[in-house]
Amino acid sequence: MRVLGIETTCDETGIAVVEDGVRLLANVVLSQVPLHERFGGVVPEIASRAHVEAITRMIERALEAAGITPSAPGGPPPVDAVAVAHRPGLVGALLVGLTAAKSLAIAWEIPLIGVDHIHAHIYASFLRSRPPFELPPEKEVFPAVSLIVSGGHTSLYLSEDWTSHDLLGSTVDDAVGEAFDKAAAILGLGYPGGPAISKCAESGDARAVNFPRTLLEPDSLDFSFSGIKTSVLYHVKGQDRSRSAPNRAGIHIPDVAASFEAAVVDVLVEKLRRAVRRQGTRNAIIGGGVAANRRLRGRLDEFAAEERINLRYPDPSLCTDNGAMIAGLGWQHLARGSSSELSLDVSSLATP
Repeated sequence: MRVLGIETTCDETGIAVVEDGVRLLANVVLSQVPLHERFGGVVPEIASRAHVEAITRMIERALEAAGITPSAPGGPPPVDAVAVAHRPGLVGALLVGLTAAKSLAIAWEIPLIGVDHIHAHIYASFLRSRPPFELPPEKEVFPAVSLIVSGGHTSLYLSEDWTSHDLLGSTVDDAVGEAFDKAAAILGLGYPGGPAISKCAESGDARAVNFPRTLLEPDSLDFSFSGIKTSVLYHVKGQDRSRSAPNRAGIHIPDVAASFEAAVVDVLVEKLRRAVRRQGTRNAIIGGGVAANRRLRGRLDEFAAEERINLRYPDPSLCTDNGAMIAGLGWQHLARGSSSELSLDVSSLATP
């Protein structure tokens, strides 16, 4: 069973074809970074317009890459279903993807499946571009604590199966990816901030600056990154100074970048540790764009060895937004007999 996946929640137009929920037949992504970098962040109106301009040719590219030729009118559909991210995200951007998905569902007379973008990031760890093309048995994977770390989301979930995820904690202010972007702007490293800071940090000393690790209450599973962002600003510019102020004398940017990255990673690992111990599970799943961070992956591997848990995270190419994770999770919904009506709408909020 082949599912076409459409992802337009933010600033990537992602289209993919996934077979039987796990095998990647095609996965094409068009990034909008060049359109947004001069603004230091995503501009919703620009993002929506870019999706409109790109989505038709991206669908054609994905079908071609999968070796699928759309049949003539009245012939068999090229895929068995179309899945689309309909929440959470930028409303205008989401509407572009949903409109395209509904149009294909009507034209090809195939099921429409609405997918939660965050839940799809959890599923991304199980997609494969090479054998074996089989999902592990559910009892080997779940229950699991899932940590999603991206530009717009930092959340912990208790995952009971492929499609059931209960929120345990989330950020009370900035998402971790947003914190990377803001810190990179302060340091003059450019956009997007995550890769820029990681590259700069390679030549820095992570122990040079003792940035705060905000853990909130002793039993809290929520996150807060606004404090460390402010600490970076004051360390680099001086107390109560603005971003436009000159850097203080003696500031070594690679040291600041490395110390910032280390502090953020410490918080993420500690929160995951709390959640795993509280839930008593031996499984953890990581997803989202920040999951590609090498320092984070290294610390998570250490954490998994210490706690003796099974840790799963996606290939780096599947950490950022993509249509493959939407198609894969859509297949899981369809396999459970679940699909969406054509009245399906978008939402800026995650599934309650």
